[in-house]
Amino acid sequence: MIRRIPIIPTILVALAVATMIGLGVWQLDRAQWKGRLIDRYEAAQKLPPMTFPTGPMAGEPPLFRWATGFCLKPVSSRATAGQNRNGESGYSQIVHCSTGAEGPGMAVDIGWSKDPNAQWQWPGGPVTGIIAPDREHRLRLVAASAPEGLEPSAPPSLATISNNHLMYAVQWFLFAGIALIIYGLAFRQRNRKAAPKGGDDPA
Repeated sequence: MIRRIPIIPTILVALAVATMIGLGVWQLDRAQWKGRLIDRYEAAQKLPPMTFPTGPMAGEPPLFRWATGFCLKPVSSRATAGQNRNGESGYSQIVHCSTGAEGPGMAVDIGWSKDPNAQWQWPGGPVTGIIAPDREHRLRLVAASAPEGLEPSAPPSLATISNNHLMYAVQWFLFAGIALIIYGLAFRQRNRKAAPKGGDDPA
C-alpha cells in the first residue's frame, strides 16, 4: 500500500518546526550575548570611577560603573519604585539636573524613603555613585550618600539581570520535537484508517 503524504499539512508543520528551531537557535545566541554582557558589567564594577556621561553615547552604556558628576542645578524630580540598602521597598527620588553642558543633563537617584512625598532638600553639587539604567534618561547615577530626609538607595545589582535564554531555547526545541511527534502520530492514525479492512495490501 502506498501511503500518501498530505502536502499542505506537511508543509505547514515543516514551516512551524523550522520556525521553532530558528527561535531556539536565536535564543542560544541571546544567551551567549547576555553572558558576555554580564561579564562586562562585573568587570565594570572593578574599574576606576569615570566622569558621568552627559552627552550622546555610542555603543553600550557604562552600566554598573562608579562615576562622578556635578549637578549644576536641580531642574525637576520624580519618585519611582525602589529599595534601600536593606532591601526594603519604597520610593527612590530621581532628580534631573542641569550640568551646564550640551546634552540631556544628568539624572541622579539622590535617595530612598517609604513615603513618595518625603520632604528633602538637595541643592545639587558633586555626586559620586554607580551608573544604573533609567527609563526616561537612559542612565542615572545612584548616589552613594543621601541628603537629610532620605536614606541611600540600593545600588544597581547584577542579580536583577536574568539570563533565561538557554531555558527558552530548550523550550523551543522541545516544542519542535513535540510538533513532529504529534504530526507523526496523526499521520500514522490517518493511514490506519485509510488501510483496507483486512489489513493486507492488495495483490
